[in-house]
Amino acid sequence: MIYKVYYQNDKKRNPKREDTHSLYLEADTEVEARAQVEAHTEHNIEFIEAMEGSTLAYEQQNPNYKLTEFNE
Repeated sequence: MIYKVYYQNDKKRNPKREDTHSLYLEADTEVEARAQVEAHTEHNIEFIEAMEGSTLAYEQQNPNYKLTEFNE
């Protein structure tokens, strides 16, 4: 499944909506998606959203859509 992860770049600063970024990744579960991001980045995760069906198709039309892959 594809997940959209909303995050802040830094865990040390208070979150600001204007600084929220997102990335897309493939994982079996939301827990696995969170574990991947936490293991490979210093991001402060705000929310993880499952993408499927028409929602995923809409997101894939965005020119900034790109699946993130972490090297083990």
